[in-house]
Amino acid sequence: IPTIEFLKSKGAIVTVCSHLGRPTAGPEDKFSLGPCAERMGELLKQTVTLAPDCIGDEVAKIIADASEGDVIMLENTRFYKEETKNDPEFGKKLAAPFDVFVNDAFGTAHRAHASTEGVTKYISTSVSGLLLAKELEYLDGAVQNGKRPMAAIVGGSKVSSKITVLDALLDKCDKIIIGGGMVFTFLKAQGHNVGTSLVEDDFVETAKGVLEKAEKLGKQVHLPSDIVIANAFSADAETQIVASNAIPDGWMGLDNGPDATAEHKELLSDCKTVIMNGPMGVFEFEKFN
Repeated sequence: IPTIEFLKSKGAIVTVCSHLGRPTAGPEDKFSLGPCAERMGELLKQTVTLAPDCIGDEVAKIIADASEGDVIMLENTRFYKEETKNDPEFGKKLAAPFDVFVNDAFGTAHRAHASTEGVTKYISTSVSGLLLAKELEYLDGAVQNGKRPMAAIVGGSKVSSKITVLDALLDKCDKIIIGGGMVFTFLKAQGHNVGTSLVEDDFVETAKGVLEKAEKLGKQVHLPSDIVIANAFSADAETQIVASNAIPDGWMGLDNGPDATAEHKELLSDCKTVIMNGPMGVFEFEKFN
């Protein structure tokens, strides 16, 4: 909001874009950004116009007809599969109506998607927003000047989206705690059975490389000792707690077990700086929250 307010104060017509969920078959009402436009309007105390699309002539006309200080929200960029593929033609269409690109989304800045990276090839001025700059200042301050011992907690579902983060943190931190769905790629890299848990098979060797690098650096990388497993990816699935090296076939890991949580508390007890990135479990479901 501060970035949008700043741009408005300079006479800009501000058009915002974002994504919601993971639509698979084009536009779906449940993934529309309509409620987001309404909420942003409440925060800005003005009408935020929701465009019916994120590219095309109708969108271009809405922007062309807008006045200084107006705010427009494009419809969900992920209604096009070209968004996550960073398709150059889609990026060119997305960028077409604009003079300046401002990235204020720290949580997606690491992804090379059309709306975060592709558009920069077709807009002459690309800058960070105030929130992104603030996040980077905090993160850089913590990593470069944090008090020791320093720990990093890295969660989330995919090794592929966190590998550069992990690699950098290994050089800086004394302890690394790995959680979330990426745990199972690491467990498979160690030769353990992971049942039907989420695994990125293409990144098993990458996970091995992270563990080998940690060993060479004398750093501690901690994987959970026990796992809450379920027989389905569901809020009401049957669950049990097992050792992380004893996940049975047909079951999937969805959260850390109580022993792992207790171990993490102990590991963090003497740390002066803790950097956290990503969730430890399927927080969308209460029993894995």
